[in-house]
Amino acid sequence: MNHPGKNQVIDIQPGTIVTGKWYSRSYRIVKKLGSGACGAVFLAQYNRTPVAIKFGFNQTTITSEVNVLKSFQKVQGTPLGPSLMDVDDWVKRDGTTTSFYVMEYLRGKELIPFMQSHGEEWLGVLMVQLLEDLEKLHQAGWVFGDLKTENLIVTYPPARLRWIDVGGTTLQGRAIKEYTEFYDRGYWGMGSRKAEASYDLFALAMVMLHIYYPKRFERGKDGEKTLATKLNQCKELRAYRGVIHHALSGKFHSSGQMKAAVQQIVWDDRLRQQSSKSSGTPSRVQRKQAAPRHKSGVPAPVPKKSHAVWEGMGILALAGMFYTIYILMQWM
Repeated sequence: MNHPGKNQVIDIQPGTIVTGKWYSRSYRIVKKLGSGACGAVFLAQYNRTPVAIKFGFNQTTITSEVNVLKSFQKVQGTPLGPSLMDVDDWVKRDGTTTSFYVMEYLRGKELIPFMQSHGEEWLGVLMVQLLEDLEKLHQAGWVFGDLKTENLIVTYPPARLRWIDVGGTTLQGRAIKEYTEFYDRGYWGMGSRKAEASYDLFALAMVMLHIYYPKRFERGKDGEKTLATKLNQCKELRAYRGVIHHALSGKFHSSGQMKAAVQQIVWDDRLRQQSSKSSGTPSRVQRKQAAPRHKSGVPAPVPKKSHAVWEGMGILALAGMFYTIYILMQWM
């Protein structure tokens, strides 16, 4: 990892009250959610509302991330990342000051556990959602940078893939400021660390691989050959091999191109499901006995009812109408 602050640690005990120096808002720390190169994130309570607080190792880092979140809020449509709620400084008992910002706390399930419990039919749907957000991000002049499964969460219902950490977000054209080796094309010897759309798309392809290789895998002597081997060995990603190969090779020039390719695969799969349903042949998803509804309350995608069912219902309705007319005529 690229960790400029890897020797720094921010530990705050649960129950600690953090009060802002400038705006006097108080937050009660519940637990630590995670830490990275630029700081640590904690779950806290504000007036009984759960929030996420990020404490930075330095004020410059916090200011940069706050500016990113503010720019996200100006993007029309679906909000990119969590909503920004507060920015302040915390003066601790020892007199030292730590900068922090407060974000919306997104409830949900991490991407890999969600996929494991809800089935592979969700992969294309969630990737299209992520690519739509990346498309808006790239059009706004940013690159996510540290795109990885740990920074992604599925909120529901309805199921929606969201990102939860903007610490690696970098202006296009600059050097990526924070990354994780497994998702970094530079680590695999397949490109530079220049902030551009293709960098994020490589990382997204690695996210798709990581879902089916949850323990990850080593680079080996030839990173490109290793990735090709792992991709070909993964039966669950058979339909997406072409798309993933293009993303790994940098052949997609925009997130919109990759989104269109994934959408086509999702659409073709749905057509196959409907065709199998109409012909009575079990589809790939049906053969795997994917649960139609899960404990989380998120329904799995279900093929539409066949035309034969609707035609049968239409005939019954028409017969009923003629029967009613016949009865009325008897009374006239």
